[in-house]
Amino acid sequence: MPVPAANGDDPKLIDGRALAATVREEVAEAVAGRTGQGHRPPGLRVILANGNAASASYVRGKEKAAAEVGIESQTLRFDPEEVTEDELLSTLARLNDAADVDGILVQLPLPDRIDKQKIIRAVAPDKDVDGFHPENAGRLMTGAAGFVPATPAGIMEMLRRTPEVEIEGARAVVVGRSNLVGRPLANLLLRRDANATVTVCHSRTRELAAITRRADILVSAVGRAGLITGDMVKAGACVIDVGINRVEDDTRERGYRLVGDVNFEAARKRASHITPVPGGVGPMTIAMLLKNTLKAAEQRAS
Repeated sequence: MPVPAANGDDPKLIDGRALAATVREEVAEAVAGRTGQGHRPPGLRVILANGNAASASYVRGKEKAAAEVGIESQTLRFDPEEVTEDELLSTLARLNDAADVDGILVQLPLPDRIDKQKIIRAVAPDKDVDGFHPENAGRLMTGAAGFVPATPAGIMEMLRRTPEVEIEGARAVVVGRSNLVGRPLANLLLRRDANATVTVCHSRTRELAAITRRADILVSAVGRAGLITGDMVKAGACVIDVGINRVEDDTRERGYRLVGDVNFEAARKRASHITPVPGGVGPMTIAMLLKNTLKAAEQRAS
């Protein structure tokens, strides 16, 4: 359902919270339709094995959002000081076989002593709603159907639901090459249902500003505050800021504030559309996770 993505007070601002609410409403309607036909609610299991406060907060957000759309979500919490790799692997084996579990998510990071890739590979690809399993990554790269990581999927939804933004034929520049955002997003933009021309940059890219200034769609996913300055933005470009960075701010009760990779005020003067931080890409990540969980349930029932 295409909806205006801009904030009414600032037509340049892409309101991630409003878009995420729309996606959650769509998921809730689909879940209600399925349960009304006698299907059980989609089941999501989250493994949390770190003491990271941000991860704990993020998982609580997932639990709340899942409950609101009718998805049955449970978080399996492990002591990060005591959990073993074998314990996680045996838990994943059980969840892979569980008939009432459609989606599995391993919240990163994991303790250093645990092989992250081994754990990710242990998730059944058809339950890998995070889209991190090598099989799903390969499907994305080759253009086949599979699960797509929630953040890049959310970015694509934001672009598609902003009527004034044309993806097809656009020159897209993605700054960041992580497996979580940069690489999968580049592949999504290249797909035939998007048809953008994509350049991927990173911390070693020479003359970065010269490249970003040619972008019709500019995405920064590096995690470096102020990396993208106003003069690096082409006039009329759509700017998507994935970065979430803490900067000291004595005027705030917490002593810091959250900013993106983009110098927001300077970039807004040149951009046609821009996402804020917070309130931009972040809310879309959870919404797309819920959408992936619904998709997993539908595929398992078919």
